[in-house]
Amino acid sequence: MSRITIRKAMERLDREGLVVRYRGKGTFPVASNESSPVQASISGVIENLIAMGLKTEVKVLDFGYVAASAEVAQALAVDAGRLVQKATRVRSHRGAPFSLLTTYVPEAIGRTFSEQDMASQPLLLLLERAGAKVARAEQAITAKLATPTQASLLDMEPGDALLCIRRTVFDEEDRPVEYIEGFYCPDTYEHQMSLGRKTHNNQRVWGA
Repeated sequence: MSRITIRKAMERLDREGLVVRYRGKGTFPVASNESSPVQASISGVIENLIAMGLKTEVKVLDFGYVAASAEVAQALAVDAGRLVQKATRVRSHRGAPFSLLTTYVPEAIGRTFSEQDMASQPLLLLLERAGAKVARAEQAITAKLATPTQASLLDMEPGDALLCIRRTVFDEEDRPVEYIEGFYCPDTYEHQMSLGRKTHNNQRVWGA
């Protein structure tokens, strides 16, 4: 492969803190026993998502109120065109961006916190501060190709693979309080599940 490709790969490993470079000696892997906050939260457990928010950095790119699209309205159980809060953020670890998140919350909840709050606190904590006691979430996972805009924000190349997660969060009264669409770099985020054998319709099947 070309020297340019190798140099770009080494530069990215260096930015992500995976190697250390010594002039005249070479490039060496970094030994670390630290648990990655990204990998520690991939199960999707609510408490782990809060932990990730406390251990990573976030930059708010966009914050405001928009008319809910059909998709957002269905997820939040509101009428299409209803005003909802929309925020877009990039989350990084050790200076390397790994996720691009767009969240939507009902207007009444969104009015209880500001753009500055979102830049300094996890959204789940802000939801609970607003009185929305988060209880569960439903999510779908798929793969997408990075658009030029997404690639620029995530320090990738257009057309690179992204992990796409769409999640709807519900409170204790089973009302949707947040809809999120997240795009994740696949080399820093993976989905993990615990599976067990269960009996369903007299057949043994795998279940989460």
